[in-house]
Amino acid sequence: MKKNFDVIIAGGGLAGLTAAIQLSQHFNVLVIDPDTYPRHKMCGEYLSMEVNLYLKSLGINVNDLSDVEIDNFSFTRGSRSIKTATLPLGGIGISRYSLDLELYNKAREKADFLLDRVFDVTLIDNHFKVITSNHVLFAKQVIIATGKRSLLDKKFARPFIQKKSPWLAVKMHYKFDMPNDLVELHAYKGGYAGLSKVENGNVNLCYLVNYKSFKDYKDIPTFNNKVLTQNRALKEFFKNAIPVWEKPISISQISFEQKEPVEGKLLMIGDTAGLIHPLCGNGMAMAIHSAQMASNYVTQYLHNHITQDQMLINYSTNWRKTFSSRLRYGRWLQKILLHKT
Repeated sequence: MKKNFDVIIAGGGLAGLTAAIQLSQHFNVLVIDPDTYPRHKMCGEYLSMEVNLYLKSLGINVNDLSDVEIDNFSFTRGSRSIKTATLPLGGIGISRYSLDLELYNKAREKADFLLDRVFDVTLIDNHFKVITSNHVLFAKQVIIATGKRSLLDKKFARPFIQKKSPWLAVKMHYKFDMPNDLVELHAYKGGYAGLSKVENGNVNLCYLVNYKSFKDYKDIPTFNNKVLTQNRALKEFFKNAIPVWEKPISISQISFEQKEPVEGKLLMIGDTAGLIHPLCGNGMAMAIHSAQMASNYVTQYLHNHITQDQMLINYSTNWRKTFSSRLRYGRWLQKILLHKT
């Protein structure tokens, strides 16, 4: 395979794939990811419509992938009455299995892909040296899109990775009768769960729990039965829902600590730059939006319209301006919703 690229992207999730689609229109792009497509990933699977026009500009029409248009929201805590609201902007219920595959198929029209894992990135004479399990590659610019936490976070000694995080996330698809246009959020002791439909009619249950609340139970089914069902709405859900998968997906050590959108000369996008609390419903859109932002500045840099330092400063400044308040409000909102009163 080739050794030299204009751009190498470490990570092929929503952010990495979106950046690959945009940048490969003008440059030689390589995406490096250790997993194949299609695949299920930890996600609330609610895509805010704020990125709809941008995706269409890349040739991705999410309305062709899913007719689950969500514009209503409900919230419960324990046995308390349901609170409802409308979502003026709204979103699409779509699985990562389907959306990632659509983005991957679009990206591979022009970008190259390598099934491998990035172990290190170093800067040598204004070019990046990228070391994977099996290759040594070079690029004019590298973008990191490795998700919530990765080996590279440890390699770069990023501050958030030094702190132990108390959060565990669990995801499972079910057969369950609920409205297409509704996303539900149900709080319980130590966490909260989201319910919404995806494109094939299945309901995605994705919940976040503090490990302190989880550790007293031997496994996920026991925790579901003993804790989640203390919420009246979730009790009704588990009474009637039929699991689609053999077992759920789970991830531990999810960190909502502040991250930097730039590390050294590297641009961080998606969850690698900052992870918003799932209850905000913005995670998927933020990943795609950050990829758009980074791709615009990388394009300007590689076309010699700005310097590399200007690219890094502009991206970092714009990322904070666009997302910092969302992340802050998400932290406040989670504290409020998990409070007993």
